[in-house]
Amino acid sequence: MNQRSKGRKGNPPSGQSKKNMKQRFLKLLPCCHVDSTPTVRQNSIEEDFELATVCYRPDSLEKIMERTKFTKTELQILYRSFKNECPTGLVNEETFKLIYSHFFPHGDSSAYAHFLFEAFDRHKNGAVSFEDFVVGLSIILRGTVTDRLCWAFSLYDLNKDGCITKEEMNDIMKSIYDMMGKYTCPCMKDSAPREHVESFFQKMDHNNDGVVTMQEFLESCQKDEAIMESMQMLDHVI
Repeated sequence: MNQRSKGRKGNPPSGQSKKNMKQRFLKLLPCCHVDSTPTVRQNSIEEDFELATVCYRPDSLEKIMERTKFTKTELQILYRSFKNECPTGLVNEETFKLIYSHFFPHGDSSAYAHFLFEAFDRHKNGAVSFEDFVVGLSIILRGTVTDRLCWAFSLYDLNKDGCITKEEMNDIMKSIYDMMGKYTCPCMKDSAPREHVESFFQKMDHNNDGVVTMQEFLESCQKDEAIMESMQMLDHVI
């Protein structure tokens, strides 16, 4: 929602395009390299989930199901993928950044990965557990439009004081442009992050007080057709 404002109306994605969209999206999420055709027996996955001898043991599938909108089978597949990347059951920020950097080899994703890690680290203890990961993922993929927008607002509100400043938004935008790299086509200007921030505030800072509140953010996003379409695209990821 924070990179492009142009959207196109059209028919719902085809089955093949949904699959491709799912694969592209999941590749951007650390610890979530999901094989669409898992060969591991379901009983084996469930036993591994409940009996895994890792440093951190997650809650039962049933408890996690209560806190997310994923099915038991989806959680089993996600857990196997998470454990493959994070065998201790926890991922720290350094590992999170390393995993994320693999998908942006031409840019520097460390700053954006830091902000994303902060968003997933619900308990602010410097580690993201499987529960942390799937709770956040459930909001992004299965939450209501308001749930998703609130999660995005929290990501942008770096100091968690209830509003987004130009400095915070500039940090976010710069991290995104750094992550995309200097070899994009067309080539991005050095002034692009600042220009994007100015556009963001012109659209969302309704009372021109220099900050964007949660209410301003929600109202502006819900009136933006392109943002709403991008929210709907997430419905087809998993």
